[in-house]
Amino acid sequence: MELRVLQYFLAVAREQSIIRAAESLHLSQPTLSTQIKAMEEELGKQLLIRGTKGSRKVTLTEEGMILRKRAEEILNLVQKTEREISLSDQVVIGDVYIGTGETDTVRFIAKVAKKLYAAYPGIHYHIASGNAEFVLEQLDKGLIDFGIVFGPIDHTKYHSIPLPYKDTLGVLMRRDSPLAEKEAVRPEDLWEKPLIVSRQHDNDGGLAEWIKRDISEIEIVATYNLLFNASLMVEEGLGYAIGLDKIINTSGNSNLCFRPLSPKREEGMSIVWKKYQVFSKASGKFMLEMKELANQHV
Repeated sequence: MELRVLQYFLAVAREQSIIRAAESLHLSQPTLSTQIKAMEEELGKQLLIRGTKGSRKVTLTEEGMILRKRAEEILNLVQKTEREISLSDQVVIGDVYIGTGETDTVRFIAKVAKKLYAAYPGIHYHIASGNAEFVLEQLDKGLIDFGIVFGPIDHTKYHSIPLPYKDTLGVLMRRDSPLAEKEAVRPEDLWEKPLIVSRQHDNDGGLAEWIKRDISEIEIVATYNLLFNASLMVEEGLGYAIGLDKIINTSGNSNLCFRPLSPKREEGMSIVWKKYQVFSKASGKFMLEMKELANQHV
């Protein structure tokens, strides 16, 4: 399977039309149709559902959707590799790819990047946001260089540096909520409340341990990957979101407020990268500066 044909397929998936995709690729429609048909024959699967004569729209089959996701990952990795290899030996320029959840610890990344900028303005940083599962998946596929995660690290697969920050867990709620009058929220305060929880906390058992109830006994009305989306549900009165502090701005005229959990719970963060990973010059410089700054805070 050629990279060129993967690009053709993505153009068809994007345009939802072989005619429009052919125009964007500067190809004839028969040429593009032949290439896509040959790909389907090579894979032994139908990738597109062609419209009837009156409709030129095409849709992806289930196999086509799988190929679209993988093709995007493959082409992104190829582009990343080409940029790294083509860099001059004399100049440190390039891209550093970092995956992270929503956390105030991103400030540490900003401090490292700011310090490096004076000497290496050609280094550029790309942040991908998601939960720990997303970050580690991207890391394993080589689509990012570093990941910021909390909790235990699998040291058989990754190197890691503990970061000099801890995030405080608490409850995001409306200011007119009865719990807003409290300085901190105890487990029993939430036993009868509708909760919006992180999908990761829902899976790792940490919430059940703190709240002293089995998950089946808690009224979880929604789960989230990113707290910003949960904050909108809180603002609309759906429930109380359990998450990290300093992610949602609750100052000024905000309708929301944050109260820490009691007993207090904090999440320690680490930055991880794959063992035996070969870094580009830009990523190598970032890692060295990151280690130095982390050691200064020990």
